[in-house]
Amino acid sequence: MITLYGIKNCDTVKKARNWLAKHNIDYRFHDFRADGLDKSQVTSWIAELGLETLVNKRSTTWKELDQSVKENFNEQNAVAVIVENPTLIKRPLLDTSKQKYVGFKDTEYTQIFN
Repeated sequence: MITLYGIKNCDTVKKARNWLAKHNIDYRFHDFRADGLDKSQVTSWIAELGLETLVNKRSTTWKELDQSVKENFNEQNAVAVIVENPTLIKRPLLDTSKQKYVGFKDTEYTQIFN
């Protein structure tokens, strides 16, 4: 089962959802805010994708974090920070069950689903 993670009012998530619908791809949408995240999920994403790929350090959420949290942000404390602030995750996160992808580009989705 394909799952698209994000928040429903994010423009990039909307583009990805529209692309999936246009190409008749069956998927489940998981809203970080409404549906939440659990520690094991975030831990596996960090292990598979890496912290730098997963976390959007240009986001408003990152900029609003306490300076000490940003300075000491690492794989040991990242899970708790991300679970508490799920909008730190780059969006959307696409889980095809075989692989995970972060962000949306029309050309990349075309390759993934070809």
